[in-house]
Amino acid sequence: MSFVCLGVSGGIGAYKAVEVARLLQKRGHEIQAVMTRSARKFVGPLTFESITHRPVITGQFAPGINSNVEHIQLASSADLLLIVPATANIIGKFANGIADDFLTSLHLATRAPILMAPAMNTNMWDHPAVQDNLTRLVARGVRFVDPGDGYLACGWIGKGRLAEPESIAEAADRLLRPAQTMAGQKVLVTAGPTYEDLDPVRYIGNRSSGRMGFAIAEAAAARGADVRLVMGPTSVTPPTGLREIARVRSAAEMHGAVMAWRDWADVIVMAAAVADYTPASGPGGEKIAKGGPIDLSLMRTRDILMELGTTRGSERHPVLVGFAAETSHAVVKAQDKLARKQVDLIVANDVTAPGAGFDVETNQVALVSASDVRELPLLPKRDVAGAILDRVQELRVQERARLAERP
Repeated sequence: MSFVCLGVSGGIGAYKAVEVARLLQKRGHEIQAVMTRSARKFVGPLTFESITHRPVITGQFAPGINSNVEHIQLASSADLLLIVPATANIIGKFANGIADDFLTSLHLATRAPILMAPAMNTNMWDHPAVQDNLTRLVARGVRFVDPGDGYLACGWIGKGRLAEPESIAEAADRLLRPAQTMAGQKVLVTAGPTYEDLDPVRYIGNRSSGRMGFAIAEAAAARGADVRLVMGPTSVTPPTGLREIARVRSAAEMHGAVMAWRDWADVIVMAAAVADYTPASGPGGEKIAKGGPIDLSLMRTRDILMELGTTRGSERHPVLVGFAAETSHAVVKAQDKLARKQVDLIVANDVTAPGAGFDVETNQVALVSASDVRELPLLPKRDVAGAILDRVQELRVQERARLAERP
């Protein structure tokens, strides 16, 4: 299921947006309607609420919205921003970066794909200003469902009529369902923290939420891969549609689960933040009493990624991806980690950078391989996941080519 923000602007075609919402729901997508003030002149919010079972967002300054900065929350969670109808006015605002209401602010904040279904008078559609705005938006990656020819609400005959709801829903659905580029591949992903118990109450842990690993697992499954997930303790709900999920707590349990599935996988992505140290004598059977200073003796945990890298053989199968969460010199440290652990790709990030640390919806990473370093801007984690999988596919192609050249 994908999450679609349906923006409804002020044109007579607004009533057709209700049918678009219904058709997308039938295809399994969740819809959040956002209406401009002008849109409410043509169709009431209650109609969309009845279809989507969600309160409709109608204003930038509605009570309660600003406490959560809701346009930013929606911008981070949306899988698609769909505008039906897209009037000449809203097209112009999007093209020129105007943000004077909730919908236009959402447009600037989101990194989700944008699909617009224009509808307007024929002369308006042909006007150079509108055509210039369309050209600018296309150059930024905005997609369009072109209007049709026919009788318009104004009484004219010509191009400008809103595309049929079925055509709009089909175009949106195609954007939301990526090509099955990983069909037949077996992908093992680890996610979340590990907890190393000190006693029945306390543990040594870290702040990983599992969101990055979950995004990778979900993206791989969406591309047709057969996905298994090993997850540490986290309150974040894992994605659906996976072959199997193993829930573990400690680094030792994580090691056991990964090694049990190692030979099954074509790709292993070690996104989990596995503890480097654990109590040397194991967890105590009783709660440590409060008192003076406590001396803890810690020992190294088994390095899962290094073990995978140093034991997989000359054919470099499976493809191995590790992560390097650093507080300084992330790329340099990732390059060292790549060589020492004999893996194919290290995803490096500085967790002190704004928006790139733990338990947030975004990340800013560098993809470090033996051949190059590819630095990505701050992106939603689902987009980072897509970039990682794209690079993995490139590495698989390169490895197959290398093997084909061997005598």
